[in-house]
Amino acid sequence: MEFVTISSGDLTARINPFGAELWSLTDAHGREFMTNADPAFWSGHAPVLFPIVGGLAANRYRVDGGEYELARHGFARRSAFTLVEAGEDHARFRLRDSEETRAVYPFAFELEMAFALEGTTLHTSATVRNPGDVPLPFSFGYHPAFAWPLPGGTAKADHVIAFASPEPQVVRRLDLATGLMLPGGEPTPVDGHHLALDSALFEADAMIWTDLASRSLTFGTPGGAQLAIAFPDMPMLGVWQKPGAPFLCIEPWQGHADPVGFSGDFRKKPGIVNLEPGAARTFSMDVTVLPAD
Repeated sequence: MEFVTISSGDLTARINPFGAELWSLTDAHGREFMTNADPAFWSGHAPVLFPIVGGLAANRYRVDGGEYELARHGFARRSAFTLVEAGEDHARFRLRDSEETRAVYPFAFELEMAFALEGTTLHTSATVRNPGDVPLPFSFGYHPAFAWPLPGGTAKADHVIAFASPEPQVVRRLDLATGLMLPGGEPTPVDGHHLALDSALFEADAMIWTDLASRSLTFGTPGGAQLAIAFPDMPMLGVWQKPGAPFLCIEPWQGHADPVGFSGDFRKKPGIVNLEPGAARTFSMDVTVLPAD
């Protein structure tokens, strides 16, 4: 499938219609702010997570009396979206239910992914619509992998995440054998607003905040290259990398993996949205390239 390229002059984005996935974000100097997708670590770029975030126990779930199978993070990231609109600085893609999706997810749905560049900001929005006649249960998540270190010559060890608000709550982890959410949590490595980044943080896989106070953060080096990331509609966050990889995933979520031991109806899983017939829900994320001091 042919990639779609949009530009504001200050930024250029390349989007793969397969998965409606952002593959590249470069500035006017050609500097790349996304992962290099080295397959030695991870070949993803910015997959769209729908209709689940994370994994299910034995990849199965129960809803409305039926049982179905879904792979980790759902099927949107492995689906061909239709390009419905494109201009110099914007593009919009759509995925609708089909016979194939209904075999694993028995609901009518429409998912639109919209991308727009404005100066040094990439605006992304995901809109889920329910054209069916029963409530639509789903989760949604972003999974962008940003370059770490960011372009500009600053050291990887100098990068930090600065949250908009203090984040004193525990960090949740996944069971490495099953990919399911462990109970409880561990003391946060966040010092007030700031998380000093080190690959050792990810030896136990992702760090997960299930009740995040912040709805925005910055990632980068104080005084150097930084990204400002806003996600006003998302109450959860995952931060992940393969230890030693040249990327960092900063993932706003609505929903997360099954908790260990969860066997209830999908509609009652923590983080699930039950969207009423005829309704729509939008999840936005803005990424702004900040100038160095």
